[in-house]
Amino acid sequence: MPDRVFTELQRDALQEIANLGMGQAATRLSGLLNAFIELSVPRVRVVAVSEAAAALREMTGIDGPVAAVRQGFRSEIKGEALVICRSGEIAELGSLVGGPYATIGDDALTEEELMFDVANALTGACVSSMLDQLGRMPVFSQPGLLGEAIMLDEVFQPGLLAWDVALLVEVNFALEDQRFRAHLVMLMAEESIHVVSRAIDALLHSL
Repeated sequence: MPDRVFTELQRDALQEIANLGMGQAATRLSGLLNAFIELSVPRVRVVAVSEAAAALREMTGIDGPVAAVRQGFRSEIKGEALVICRSGEIAELGSLVGGPYATIGDDALTEEELMFDVANALTGACVSSMLDQLGRMPVFSQPGLLGEAIMLDEVFQPGLLAWDVALLVEVNFALEDQRFRAHLVMLMAEESIHVVSRAIDALLHSL
């Protein structure tokens, strides 16, 4: 399926939908980390799943090991949400986390727990907001840690996604004056692409 499945107007609308979702997610992440969050411009592509790792490498410049959490979502629009951070950067968040997230009992949060907290904040807010704007309500599967030091090719390993083509939406969140950056990648199933297109048209029609 070519990358031209959306008109320029539809693509602009989808980016604005992603922008609004990012704002919701940034608010959650800012509250979690007690820090100002810088947002990127959302990037939207239709990609062959076999080329998703290469596409994301080109978008993000990531060429080393990453930590990645995966969470599926489904409605009439279904897909997978991935939160990806460069390995090692998640450890820097420990000193920033405050309030009820600072400790569990007397123990500091582990890197894995921090990664899940970041992933939950970003995925829950951004995906829910985007699908809500498209008139859908997602149901989420349990999140799973794909690894703490794996390569992007392993994130998109064969069998992870049972589609040939996907709509890829990438947004990233950075902490002001910190190295940490989290990439939220939404991959929507091939059969969902036309549902997204129709939902965008309906949204535009209602304005």
